[in-house]
Amino acid sequence: MNLAAVTAADATESMSLVAFTAVASITLLLCVMTGPDRDDLDEFYTGGPGLTPLRNGLAIAGDYISAASVLGGIGVIALTGYDGVVLLLATALSLVLLMFLLAEPLRNAGRFTMGDTLTRRLSGPSARPARIATAVATLAALLPLMLVQLAGAGDLLAFVLGFGSFGGEGVKTASMVLVGVLMISYAAIGGMKGTALIQIIKIVILLASAAVVSVLVLLRFDGDFGALAAQAARGSGLGDAFLRTGPLLAGSAAPRLDMVVSQLTVVLGAACLPHVTMRMYTARSAPEVRRSMSWAVSAATVFALFALVIGFGAAALVGRQAITAADPQGNTSILLTTRALFGAETSGAETLIFTCVATAVFLTLLASVGGMILACANSLAHDVFAHRRRLSPRAEMTTARLAALAVGVVTIALASMVQHRNLQPLVTLSFCLGASALAPALVYSLFWRRFTRAGLLCTLLGGSAGAIILMTGTNLVSGHPGSAFPGHDFNWFPFTTPGIASIPLGFGLGWLGTVLSSRTRQREQRRAYEAVEAEILAGVATRGIRE
Repeated sequence: MNLAAVTAADATESMSLVAFTAVASITLLLCVMTGPDRDDLDEFYTGGPGLTPLRNGLAIAGDYISAASVLGGIGVIALTGYDGVVLLLATALSLVLLMFLLAEPLRNAGRFTMGDTLTRRLSGPSARPARIATAVATLAALLPLMLVQLAGAGDLLAFVLGFGSFGGEGVKTASMVLVGVLMISYAAIGGMKGTALIQIIKIVILLASAAVVSVLVLLRFDGDFGALAAQAARGSGLGDAFLRTGPLLAGSAAPRLDMVVSQLTVVLGAACLPHVTMRMYTARSAPEVRRSMSWAVSAATVFALFALVIGFGAAALVGRQAITAADPQGNTSILLTTRALFGAETSGAETLIFTCVATAVFLTLLASVGGMILACANSLAHDVFAHRRRLSPRAEMTTARLAALAVGVVTIALASMVQHRNLQPLVTLSFCLGASALAPALVYSLFWRRFTRAGLLCTLLGGSAGAIILMTGTNLVSGHPGSAFPGHDFNWFPFTTPGIASIPLGFGLGWLGTVLSSRTRQREQRRAYEAVEAEILAGVATRGIRE
């Protein structure tokens, strides 16, 4: 490497470090300035009345487009082509499902957390087990996704700042801990309004950076996407298979069926994850939640198009060998593509654009996990502790902040233990838990009149247990060179995605638990639902929730 290249690399690393420090400082300051009063629960849990539909829509999109989507989604496209594109488009489709099917009933039925929604027809002691089960399902669904993103923070900083070669694993772990502390601070200090502001900043910077990189990629091929796709197929090492379905699920017993189930899992799971659904409670009316979701769907769709171009650009300009050398899962594809756009040039423009992209990814990591920590903390504080001991507003807010600290510390500890493994199974597990437990619970609770507490507990706990057990038998966990445990083979489930069995299991257990309940209990639930049906489906009554 010549002296000019070394100097340019040093300049890029220095500018990236300055940018990261500035972003962390400014966003933390904004959280402090916008943080809620000590006894204003509504502001902490929902952000208060200050979120317009545009702001709320951008915040929803920010929560929805996680670091796993930005890094892992683009990486999957770069390595598998068509399969990755289909899965990324499925994530955008899930927001459409949320907008048309669940958004308004969620807003009408809930107040602060998913537990409020699922126990809308329950009261008194009978609601407590359901709230606890909801909190357990929330933690189970979000913890794997938080681990993936936090574990990737150390590798990202090492790659961008260039201390992977001399800092070793200690520097990566220290970076991960530092990022984790920032994420905890966002959730504990800023609450819903603070994290919403961070999500808005993140989505604006991310879309702007992705737009610049996409335009530059297309300009390298004179705006001809066909030429880009052809070069991407050659660079991927897969040839024509890059533009057809198959490479992503090559180890499956039935790849085409597995791909359909994978898409269904993403569509159902992503739409029902608690850190996304909690944004529905911030809208002040049904028209506002519709407008918010319109903005969110637009932002997610635009990002999906940018990710398609960038992923193909990575395969075409960087090549499979260089991508997997930097990261076997392709998580650094967007950064490698940005560098490759300028070739041997070392201009200030290259440094500036790379720094902007790296900063956008860094902020995505911070904001995504911050929102998930907040969703977990809210569920623990509101659904478990507050409804058991009848806490005052100030005590409940303190409990939520302590819960954010506890969840964050556990996440940091676990992420430091698993950071050296392939964490793709955890991403799949999160979506499967959302699709197998949370999706049937929401659909039944919002639309089935006879749905009972027994059915709710069965679908939440049984669906979660089924997804976790089936996940251990997939080739993502063992029995494959790219699995989490490549040296072991306890692969007993023939499909890559356990959703093919766990989703029907979750819905079936909810139905079975309900029909096996006594006729008296079913009639009680039917009457309870009919009393609030107009409010849930149309929002015509005064909005409220049973405490």
